[in-house]
Amino acid sequence: MAADEYNVSRGITAAGAPLGLHGVDPVEFIATANPVEGSAAYTAVHDGVAYYFSSENNMKTFEADPAAYLPQNGGYCTFGVSVGKKFDGDPEYHAVIDGALYVFLNRAIFDEFNKDRTATISKAENQWKDIRSTAVEDL
Repeated sequence: MAADEYNVSRGITAAGAPLGLHGVDPVEFIATANPVEGSAAYTAVHDGVAYYFSSENNMKTFEADPAAYLPQNGGYCTFGVSVGKKFDGDPEYHAVIDGALYVFLNRAIFDEFNKDRTATISKAENQWKDIRSTAVEDL
C-alpha cells in the first residue's frame, strides 16, 4: 500500500489491518445509500485495509468484487480531493451516485459538493491520479 492511498482509522483491527470507511458496511451503503455499522465478526481485508460488514453475505459480496464497493478517492473527502487535499471522509456525509460511494468531511463541505456534483466529481477524478500516492502531510 503506497503512502496514504486509503483513508483509515488509526491503529489496527483484529485482522491486522487498519479500518476503512469508519467501520461502515460498504456493500450495504451502496445498496441502500445509508451508513450501516459493520461488525468485526464480518471483516474482509482488501489492499491492506479492513472493512466491516453487517452480514456474512455482504462480506462475501464484497470479497467477490471489492472494486464495486470501495469508496471513491480512497475514502477521502471527494470535495477535498477535488482541490488537491486528503481530508477525512465521514460516512455521515455521503452520496451514492451511479453506484459509486462518495464521502465528505462535514455538512458544509457536503453542501458545497451539492452545488455542482458533476464538476466536483470530475475534478476529484483528475486530482486523484496526481495525489493518490502522496502522503497526507505532503499535500
